[in-house]
Amino acid sequence: MSLLSAATTATAQDVPATRLVSVSKTYPGAAGTVLHGVSVHFPQRALTAVMGPSGSGKTTLLHCAAGLDRPTEGQVLLGDTDLATCDERQLTLIRRGRVGFVFQQFNLLPMLTAYENVALPLRLDGRRPDRARILEALRQVGLEKQAGRRPAQLSGGQQQRVAIARTLVAEPGIVYADEPTGSLDRATGRQVMGLLRDLVDRAGRTVVMVTHDPAAAARADRVVYLVDGHVVGTDPAPTVERINARLTAWEN
Repeated sequence: MSLLSAATTATAQDVPATRLVSVSKTYPGAAGTVLHGVSVHFPQRALTAVMGPSGSGKTTLLHCAAGLDRPTEGQVLLGDTDLATCDERQLTLIRRGRVGFVFQQFNLLPMLTAYENVALPLRLDGRRPDRARILEALRQVGLEKQAGRRPAQLSGGQQQRVAIARTLVAEPGIVYADEPTGSLDRATGRQVMGLLRDLVDRAGRTVVMVTHDPAAAARADRVVYLVDGHVVGTDPAPTVERINARLTAWEN
């Protein structure tokens, strides 16, 4: 079965969505408070884009939602589980099975091949990697012929697709992506956005991404706007024109 279609038979209750309730995040030192009582939800089986000016707390919001960082106050609810109260062992298990994260800088290990990078989450989880499953994940992102190449032998867009395949192989219910098109050219960015859309439209997964790109955000089902650590609005029907109007308002 295709990894992209594996979740289509799941019920809505099987596909997790995340809710942040009154989440604040304060760092010691100059950074101070980055998130201020944020309450927001990410619908099941939908692609949500998070947008806002630089320094508005978007990546911190994503990290808290994914269990990569712990909020200073508030709840982060993945289904019925409050990530804010989980210990590190519980968070590790959640990140390995229920949540996937695509980093802006890819986070591929340079000494490993594309195949080995994709297999890594399964090895870390104590599972024996299934060759057919790993090659299927690479095929889904159009890189099965590059399975034996190391990151230095791949373009930026190919490395980003390997990172997505690495997320796919663990079959998480929800995928977070931090600026997935930020370092890519326009054509490659469209390919990556197509993959993220397929995760929602064909696989029934939940995708949440941070982006500065109006064209990428316009492909989302919903946009959440974050300014200075506060949610200042949402758009349930985003278009490039509506997004650009909001960005222009921030600049003025």
